[in-house]
Amino acid sequence: MGGWRNAVQEAAASKPLFLTIYTTIIVGIVATSFYVFSAIYSPSASTSTQSISTSWLSSPPLSQNGGSNFSNNISQPTDKASQPGSNQLKTIWEAPPNNSKMPPLESFKLTKELVGERAKDNVIIVTFGNFAFMDFILTWVKHLTDLDVSNLLVGAMDTKLLEALYWEGVPVFDMGSHMSTIDVGWGSPTFHKMGREKVLLINAILPFGYELLMCDTDMVWLKDPLPYLAQYPDADILTSSDQVVPTVVDDRLADWKQVGAAYNIGIFHWRPTEPAIKLAKEWKDMLLADDKIWDQNGFNELARKQTGPAVDDDSGLFYAFDGTLKLGILPESIFCSGHTYFVQAMYEQLRLEPYALHTTFQYGGTEGKRHRLREAMVFYDPPEYYDAPGGFLSFKPSIPKSLLLDGEHNLESHFSLINYQMKQIRSALAIASLLNRTLVMPPLWCRLDRLWFSHPGVLEGSMTRQPFLCPLDHIFEVNVMLKDLPEEEFGPAINIREYSFLNNPLLPQQVKESWLDVQLCQEGTEDCHASSNTSRPGLLRFPKNSTEEMFKTVFSSFKDVKVIQFSSMQGAFYSFTDKTRVEKFRNRMKRYVGIWCCVENHTPGHIYYDMYWDEKSGWKPAPPQTPEEDHPPF
Repeated sequence: MGGWRNAVQEAAASKPLFLTIYTTIIVGIVATSFYVFSAIYSPSASTSTQSISTSWLSSPPLSQNGGSNFSNNISQPTDKASQPGSNQLKTIWEAPPNNSKMPPLESFKLTKELVGERAKDNVIIVTFGNFAFMDFILTWVKHLTDLDVSNLLVGAMDTKLLEALYWEGVPVFDMGSHMSTIDVGWGSPTFHKMGREKVLLINAILPFGYELLMCDTDMVWLKDPLPYLAQYPDADILTSSDQVVPTVVDDRLADWKQVGAAYNIGIFHWRPTEPAIKLAKEWKDMLLADDKIWDQNGFNELARKQTGPAVDDDSGLFYAFDGTLKLGILPESIFCSGHTYFVQAMYEQLRLEPYALHTTFQYGGTEGKRHRLREAMVFYDPPEYYDAPGGFLSFKPSIPKSLLLDGEHNLESHFSLINYQMKQIRSALAIASLLNRTLVMPPLWCRLDRLWFSHPGVLEGSMTRQPFLCPLDHIFEVNVMLKDLPEEEFGPAINIREYSFLNNPLLPQQVKESWLDVQLCQEGTEDCHASSNTSRPGLLRFPKNSTEEMFKTVFSSFKDVKVIQFSSMQGAFYSFTDKTRVEKFRNRMKRYVGIWCCVENHTPGHIYYDMYWDEKSGWKPAPPQTPEEDHPPF
C-alpha cells in the first residue's frame, strides 16, 4: 500500500492527469474486490447454485465400522470451471438452465485446453464409462467433490451418458466410442474394448503435460489422494495392486519385492515423463496388435520386464519396464481391493484410514459391485430407494455361539453356519413375498473365504479373521436376486436391501419413525394372540408357525408401517397355502444361492449351496464327484 501512496504523490507533483488515472484505478480495484468477496462469502450465492436434479446426493459415513462422515459439499460448490462450448464459468453439480440448449457434440472433444480448465496443481483425475454406469459415475464424482476435490473429468463412451452428465453439471468429454449403453460383462469383447479405450485415453492425455490419476468407475475415493501421491514426486507411475497379503503395516508404499500379485490398473497415477509416455505407447501398440490381450495383463507384462533395483533407500520406488521407469505400488491396506476392504478389513486392523475402495474380488457382476458399495454405505441412490412402496421387512438373526465360534474352521463348520443363516433368510424371503415388502438382508457370517482357486479356507499370510462378516455375493447370487425373473415361473419378485440399509444416514426420517417390532411367541402362551395391545407402543406379539391367512389378516392393519422387524425367523412362517405359489417360490429360492470355491486337490473344487439343504437327509458339503453331478441343485 506504501508503494501505491508514493506513486500517487509523485503523480500529483508532476501531472494532474496522472492523479485522476491512478485514483480511478484504485477505486475500481477496491470496488471489484468488494464485489468478489461479497459473492464468495454470501450464503445466498453459495446455496443458490445447488442442482435440484442431484439434491439426493447427500453424504453417508465412510462405513459402519469407522471413518469420519463426509461433508455435503454439493450445496456449497467452490471450484469454478468452464463447460465445453461456453465462456461462462460453472461449478460441478450446477446444472445448466432448463431453457438452455445442449451444446454441439464437437464442443466436448478432449483437448489440452479442456484438461487445463479443470486441472489443479497440474493434476487431472479421470474416469470413464457408458450410460449403464451412470450411478457409479455420479457416486465417484460425489465422493471427490465431498472431499473438496474438483479437478476431475469424466469420459463418456456414448452420447446418452454425455448428455446426462452435462445436464447434471458434471464436467464431461466425448470419447467418440459410440459404444452400447448397456452393461458389459467381464471378459466380453466389449469389456476388452473398454480396456483399450483406457489405454488410448492415457496416451491422449499424457502429451498434454498433465499428471493423470486414472480410475475405474467401480471404485470410490474415501480420502483425498492427491497429498499422498505428491509425496512421491520422482515416481513416473504409482499403481494399485491385487496384493492380499500385507507388505507394510503403515501408510508407506508397498514393499515391491513382496508384491507377487498383479498390478491393478483400476487406480493408477501417471506423470508425463519420457519413461511413462514410452510405456503407454508400447502398451497401446501391444493391445492394438492383439485384441485377445487383457489390458491389465498387458500392463503387467511390460512393467515387469524389469523389477528393480530400488530407486533409493527410503521412497519405496523401484526401476521397472526398461530400467528407467520409476514405479511405486500403492499400499494394499489403504488403497483397498475388494478383498482387503470387505473380507480382511485390513485398514481397520492396522488402524489406518483408507483412501480408496475398489470393488474387485467379488462374484455378482455389476450388481454385486453396486451391492458391496451399498453395504459399505458409500453408494448414492435416489430418494425412492430409501422409501420403497410397500415398506420394508427385517429381522434379528439368531446364531448359536457354537456355530459361529466353536470347533475348527473347516468345510463342515462353515456350511453348518451358512445353512443355519440361509434357512432363516428363506423364511424371511417368504414373508417378504407374502406381505409384498422389501427384505433388508441380515449381515452374513462366514468361517471360510471364497476365491476362484483352491485354498485352505483363508489365504496364508492374509489378515482374514475367522469368522468374518462376509459380503452377500460370497453366498448368494446377487445378480440373480436383483434380476427380473419371469413371474409365471418364479412367482412375484422379492426386492432386497443391503444389511446396513436401516443404519444409512440417507434413510428418511419418515421411515425411521414408522416402525413395528414383531415379537414371536408360542401359541397358547399368555398374551400370544397376534395383538398389539402391549405395554410398549409399536410392539406386536405374534404366534410362531402362523398360516398365510393369519399373516394377511393381522398385517393388513399395518400396511402403512414403513418397517416391520421380527425378533427372530425361527419358526416364523409355516407355508404358503397355494401349492402353485409354493413351487414358484422354490424355483426362485434355488437360484438365489451360489457356490463355495474351492476345495484343494479336487477338480472341480466348488461346492453348491442348497437353499433346501434341510430337506435332504444326511446332506454334507462335498464337491461334485462326476460331471453329471456338476450343476446347481435345480
